[in-house]
Amino acid sequence: MYTKAIVRRPGRNFANGITTSNLGQPDFNKALEQHAAYCDALIRCGVELTVPDADERYPDGCFVEDTAVVNSRVKVISRPGAATRRGEEEEIARVLAGFGTTESITAPGTLEGGDVLRAENHYFIGLSERTNREGASQLSTILAKHGFTSSVIRVEARLHLKSDIAYLGNGNFISTPVFSHVAHPANTIILDPDEYYSANCLRVNDYLLIPKGFPKSKMKILELGYNIIELEMSEFRKMDGGLTCLSLLF
Repeated sequence: MYTKAIVRRPGRNFANGITTSNLGQPDFNKALEQHAAYCDALIRCGVELTVPDADERYPDGCFVEDTAVVNSRVKVISRPGAATRRGEEEEIARVLAGFGTTESITAPGTLEGGDVLRAENHYFIGLSERTNREGASQLSTILAKHGFTSSVIRVEARLHLKSDIAYLGNGNFISTPVFSHVAHPANTIILDPDEYYSANCLRVNDYLLIPKGFPKSKMKILELGYNIIELEMSEFRKMDGGLTCLSLLF
């Protein structure tokens, strides 16, 4: 059960962040509206928000997921693999210091939270352009100290592990074909190519947040009995972002 979340509003230079999407420039005012709707959805799910100010030194700073891996037992401060994002984690570390035990990934390790997928008490850690083997090893060691298991998966398709797969709770996953092997096929929704973006869903207590505009995946999720909240994510998609990217839940 999540009770708290850290979110960070986009800064005015949001469009200067890292992106490979080729979907055009994001509209800042529309991004603010979508972010506000996201925050309202988290509150509806029963979560209390902490909202640090935007820091325009870091155009990608609203994607707070990458700065830490958090649960009720430990908060692990990451070391982003993208050099332009290093420093984002410092303010988040100060915020998390008020919520219990914290540890940190150290050089030469790199780790971004978008490469870390939790399924109950097991963590899948993606090796990607942003998360290296040393960072994954450090996280695995820290998690083991706090009673969690972990395994490593190579990410070759897209930016982060969670760009391609999400855990929906109740033993179910949603995934692009590249990670269809992670769970039993009977427990995995496999997405069609035109709906790959909808792999990035976010389970928050009694609800499942899903991106708006993907009817086939929506239908399959509803068939499994989930209570969904659909959110428009167009402006964050333009910056390679998704639903999980915008919060740290614990």
